[in-house]
Amino acid sequence: MGSYVEINDTLQLTTDQGFPADLLDLKKHREAPIRLEDLADRIFEFRNKPSARIFQLDPVRVYYVHNIEGKWLFWGHAMIQTLTIEKQLDASGSWDGKSWITSGTYRISDLYDPEYQESFTRREAPADRNYFVPAPTGCSS
Repeated sequence: MGSYVEINDTLQLTTDQGFPADLLDLKKHREAPIRLEDLADRIFEFRNKPSARIFQLDPVRVYYVHNIEGKWLFWGHAMIQTLTIEKQLDASGSWDGKSWITSGTYRISDLYDPEYQESFTRREAPADRNYFVPAPTGCSS
């Protein structure tokens, strides 16, 4: 019997998992770039990442990504401050013997300027999850 642990170099979060979409909004960022100085001292939480995951810990950066309806938008770098892996219990408090969730805290250590953000996302996000690449449409005859 073995165990499964993911090792991630990217903190990819939905808003529900802790991405601060109220602070990091692409439209606002393009109009007036958000400054790292405005966020650098804040500690943010993430929660309910499925499965057991290990992230590089501060002082090593991880890429920082907002998952917007399955599409990835890279924002910069984050430094993981704490990491917790717990059994994922069902509504009755039972564990299925295999499901885990990962939570923790992080601080934002770098924010990409809007032009670089788009360029980096286009280059690094998987094609099927790239925020700037339109989803394929049906075949035309």
